[in-house]
Amino acid sequence: MKILAPSPAELTRGRAATPIAFIRAIALGYRLRGMDPANALAQAQIPPESLDDPAARVTAAQMELLSGLAMQELDDEALGWFSRRLPWGSYGMLCRASLTAPTLEVALKRWCRHHRLLTEDIVFELAQRGGTATIHVAEHAALGELREFCLVSTLRYLLGYACWLVDSRIALGEAAFPFPAPAHADAYAYLFAGPARFAAESANIAFDARYLALPVRRDEKALQTMLQRALPLTVLQYRRDRLLVHSVAQLLAAHPAAAHTAEDVAAQLNTSVRTLHRQLKEEGVSLQRLKNEARREHAIKLLLQTRTPVKQVAAAVGFDSEKSFARAFREWTGVAPSAYRMSAESAP
Repeated sequence: MKILAPSPAELTRGRAATPIAFIRAIALGYRLRGMDPANALAQAQIPPESLDDPAARVTAAQMELLSGLAMQELDDEALGWFSRRLPWGSYGMLCRASLTAPTLEVALKRWCRHHRLLTEDIVFELAQRGGTATIHVAEHAALGELREFCLVSTLRYLLGYACWLVDSRIALGEAAFPFPAPAHADAYAYLFAGPARFAAESANIAFDARYLALPVRRDEKALQTMLQRALPLTVLQYRRDRLLVHSVAQLLAAHPAAAHTAEDVAAQLNTSVRTLHRQLKEEGVSLQRLKNEARREHAIKLLLQTRTPVKQVAAAVGFDSEKSFARAFREWTGVAPSAYRMSAESAP
């Protein structure tokens, strides 16, 4: 398969934010295999002398090109991290194995399980506790000088792929790493949008467990396109957060009779009114539509499961009068509330 690469003009365009420590780790991977990284560094327009400058940075495009060249030249997508090489296409295989999962939770469990077929030097585990999902990394082999680059890269690969699968930003509650804060710790805010904690017991990323229920939105055709230039997933930050729609729906369902203005909803979700409307629009829904759906579902539940008078049902779902509720209910279901209840009662 042909792999697309950044153009020469792209290489030095944009902010140089990738720490030189990661470039130095790639160069070390070459040397551990008795190979010279000079040609790859030259193609990525990275001066060899910059590897000795702790403050040096490169662009995301330079990192992308160098990583891609190194993976192919070393025939190792792990870039020397593990006790055995991961031949070209290994991570593509992991992506394909989880592509048919119905939800993100199933996809991540497949990824964690299948990664062990590639190596057991590190092992991923997905856990849930108290509404938080955490992906832990257990180290079963000494990673040496490549430890930071390995843990950062593998967690960022997995996070990037997860975001791509559900076409959504996954906001992190925390990213933790089992080493002291490096001199380039500021770069972690770009790689892992959320608080970074160092000197932790193990490497992990934590996020709202409700993301796990999001459906997988990609197919084989999309995967083929993504794999032609997969490395940007390690730095791509999604603006869209599909969990917002779920959060809004849950909030509305909890109090279907409330007015739920855009200002109130945005404040409860800790976002701006503008962002609320924009993200709902991206999902093809509006706040009013979600409010109507919450009211309809609650009204139907009361009509079918209780003997509550229609007038009280109307009040329970936020209507000032039985007449306005009846009109809205006809729009939702095609029949009046009383007729809906009677038809359900007479059904065999």
